[in-house]
Amino acid sequence: MFIILALILAGSLQASAPNLAVEKFVDVEWPASGAPGFAYAIVDQGEIRSNVRGVVLAGADEAVTPDTPFLIGSITKSFTALAIMQLAEQGQIDLDARIDSYLDPFTGRASGTVTVRQLLSHTSGYSTVQGNALHSDRTARTGELGEHVVSIAQWDTVHTPGTVWEYSNANYQVLGALIEEMSGEDYATYVESKILAPLQMGHSSVFGGGSAGRVATGHRPWFGGHQQYNADITERANAPAGGIISSANDMAAYLAMMVNGEDDIISAASKAEMVRPASNASPFYGLGWFINTEAGTAFHGGLMPGTETLATILPSERKGVVVLVNANGGIGFGENLQLRNGVTAKALDLEYSGEGSRLWPKFTYLLVMLLPLFFMTSIVWAWFARKKLAAKSGVLGLFSLWLPLVAMFVLAGVLMFVVPNLFGGSLGTLLLYQPDFTTAMVSAAITAPLWATFRLVVAYRERSGPR
Repeated sequence: MFIILALILAGSLQASAPNLAVEKFVDVEWPASGAPGFAYAIVDQGEIRSNVRGVVLAGADEAVTPDTPFLIGSITKSFTALAIMQLAEQGQIDLDARIDSYLDPFTGRASGTVTVRQLLSHTSGYSTVQGNALHSDRTARTGELGEHVVSIAQWDTVHTPGTVWEYSNANYQVLGALIEEMSGEDYATYVESKILAPLQMGHSSVFGGGSAGRVATGHRPWFGGHQQYNADITERANAPAGGIISSANDMAAYLAMMVNGEDDIISAASKAEMVRPASNASPFYGLGWFINTEAGTAFHGGLMPGTETLATILPSERKGVVVLVNANGGIGFGENLQLRNGVTAKALDLEYSGEGSRLWPKFTYLLVMLLPLFFMTSIVWAWFARKKLAAKSGVLGLFSLWLPLVAMFVLAGVLMFVVPNLFGGSLGTLLLYQPDFTTAMVSAAITAPLWATFRLVVAYRERSGPR
């Protein structure tokens, strides 16, 4: 049945000429992004339009094609949610049942009260930081999914389940373990056999599963340009949250299925449920999809070290679009957010006025880049001004000598701990996606207290007289 469905679907998805409005936009925005390669595909009433730019690897000759596999990152969550809906339709899973009724590691744990629906909609209470724990634990990252979920079961949720929406990879790691438990298959095997194969997504695979072919190499920001990054595609523990590899054409087949309004690999009713707000606590997220009720769209982005993606559907018009970029956007410079959002909006005939002024991100980036140089220069200045520093006296003099030391240690703490937390993870997480910015930030966190300490030392050494 699935093979017949896939053949019918494939026959209806014939490529046609690229969308001229999109192409005109790409001609401007792709060069501005600095990304080595880019692919997109548009689904409109079952018809595909796709096009590409650039190369698989910067400096190489292999061109990106509509069949080039990319790491799609967190768009994977929609596949995981789809798998859960399949099992729910088979009567194996109740979306409103507690997770401890399926997974033994949660038995007797406070987190065992979390429901499947809460995991699907990111209202379980797990935090973004908890979900990014694998970024700093390579052993767990490359281990088995079930082993990592045993650890998750021992965590306390940050919020009371069902009360607060907070995006967390941990939710989908647990859902992946649930799929394995209820299906009797590992996550990669299940998704490849029950979703990818029926849709004839031959250029797609899952971490730990089959091979999708030559995957587009990722690139990360590096001081005004982009540097190659070879991502680890064996992260089995995080596969349900971000481990699918797919091409523009394959993703078009997937989006076409999601908007066709038909019963196929799941029912039309289940598809509709996935793209509705899941609860009062989750007004803009359904089951594996973000929801824009005003525009009538459902979407999910993907962020991997070296790759950024966006998939969007407009079910009421049977439209969809996917954008794949083999580079992370920089902070203020070499950004690709406007490329992804602009292509999406123009493909779906939605209003789009750009991302607004980027002066503040540019200023922030340049400031952080210059801070280490400023502090190193200040160290040199402190040496030549040591007599003036030593001459400071009284309450005000002591205050001006010691205040910078306190202030610079506070600054170092903000740079090393507060800023990474604002990005939803640890310093290691930020380093994965923004290595140039993070390197400069760490350098500033070191040189700031170094300058303040050096300034004090030379001042008091000068007071003690000639050595």
